[in-house]
Amino acid sequence: MADSIAAPLDPNQEAQTVEKTRKRTLGNVRLRHHETNEIILIPTPSDDPNDPLNWPQWYKYYIATVICVAMMMCNFVAAGPTIAMVSTTIDFFPEANPAVNPGLLGIYIPKVAYFFTTTALLQGTGNFFWVPLANKYGRRPVYVASYLIYFITILWLCFDKTYDGFLAARIIMGFGAGAAETIAPISIADVFFLHERGTVMALYTSFLSVGVGIGMVISGLITINHNWRVIYQVAAALIGLVLLLAIFTFPETAYIRDTVDFHELSPPTSNQGEKIPSIAQTDTENASPRTGIPRKESYWSSLKIFHRSLTDESFLKLALRPLGLILLPPVLWAALAQAVTIGFLVAVSSNVDSAFETAYNFESWQVGLCFISACIGSIIGIPAGGHLGDMVADWLTRRNGGVRDPEMRLPAMALSMITAPLALILYGVGIQHQLHWICPTIGLGLLNFSIVQGTNVALVYVIDAYRPVAGEITLAVMGFKSMFGFLLSFYTNNWVAESGYQDAYGVMAALSAAVILCWVPLYFWGKAIRHATWNWPVISYIHWGDDREVGE
Repeated sequence: MADSIAAPLDPNQEAQTVEKTRKRTLGNVRLRHHETNEIILIPTPSDDPNDPLNWPQWYKYYIATVICVAMMMCNFVAAGPTIAMVSTTIDFFPEANPAVNPGLLGIYIPKVAYFFTTTALLQGTGNFFWVPLANKYGRRPVYVASYLIYFITILWLCFDKTYDGFLAARIIMGFGAGAAETIAPISIADVFFLHERGTVMALYTSFLSVGVGIGMVISGLITINHNWRVIYQVAAALIGLVLLLAIFTFPETAYIRDTVDFHELSPPTSNQGEKIPSIAQTDTENASPRTGIPRKESYWSSLKIFHRSLTDESFLKLALRPLGLILLPPVLWAALAQAVTIGFLVAVSSNVDSAFETAYNFESWQVGLCFISACIGSIIGIPAGGHLGDMVADWLTRRNGGVRDPEMRLPAMALSMITAPLALILYGVGIQHQLHWICPTIGLGLLNFSIVQGTNVALVYVIDAYRPVAGEITLAVMGFKSMFGFLLSFYTNNWVAESGYQDAYGVMAALSAAVILCWVPLYFWGKAIRHATWNWPVISYIHWGDDREVGE
């Protein structure tokens, strides 16, 4: 079959010609030379100076920084203003003022919570439009268009004082803001080699988490001396700055890579040791000398919004593929791992203002300062989720004769298997029993550590396994997480009211432990599961064409 899986590599024997032309490897690649043990660059960079893999290292990290800041700002407005949930409710519904009608505040807060739950939902589901667009026509037009929508709607929110108009603006804002979150892993995979990807992806997940924490801290500080609407005015300035950076400094990162470069392949040898010319060599000898390497693209040319179509696959197939990918057990597990960490953070942030106000009589700015622990946890999670994951995978790769399988990254999940449920227990028990405020605050820090550490390992695992469709993989994972977070935040207040913080967050802790623990069977049988599920009839539709191959 044309779309059959490539045969696994032999750790004890390297066949350069075969290995450079393999397709549908499902992450089974040779990352270290079997004799010298030196790292092999995967994907193989071309001679083209416009190939993102050939860009200077400082420029690659600049691109990663812009991506991360853009994504941080998406969550800044998505979650930050929840810190002023009470004052926002009173502003839209003056009759809910506790000084006038104490019982009405609890009725109207869920209505104002729609501002944030609908944004979270659209941040995920809107990517069923953005990701196929990025895979078909490039990353740059998506970044610019989505951030432009984001900027326009944030200006709208600065001035709209009606409930219906504000809700509509938040919904459209979610549609524009979500693109950066899902396109970012594709851009990182475009620019960085396989052995670098874990560390850079940890920066991505860290900024994803830090966006919530910084949003909460800054929003809380703003509310000390200003109306909550100033949060949106500050955000508008920051988002406008990021939009300018995207327009004038962010090039297209997608590159059509010829995975079969015959000039790099060593020709086969005869039994007598003589080199036998390949077809490609014969053609080259008869052709004119290679004038070869393309010229470096000018700065202004790199700023073109649209460069070229990247694949012959239809937009419909690109849009529907994530619905098939989520059926694959590794992808479903990665989505669930996101749901029981990021999804539960959405649940926490949806009522954190009222929780700390009830338990500790905190004002909004004091609640916001508690999220400094979230930022600290996210920062600590960067090396724990990135460099540690790379070190574990590299150690197992060395033991396997230089051949890498995606599952080699999974043992690093052991950290989050402990910290995620512990975080939820500390938060729920601390609020329920009004323990010292540092108890739930440490819970916030540990939960954000788990997001950066655990979800990064899980996401990089499935991207490595299905690299040619990294965009659809990220969409399947993030879309599922967003819908789960929406449903959870929709019912969190009622759940807590009926069961109490201890029981509600105790159940969340048990769910997170059960889901994350699944890394163990995936480590031992994940490769067999991936190969077996590839042949499922329902999965045949998601098989990708040769023009999606990227050399790994």
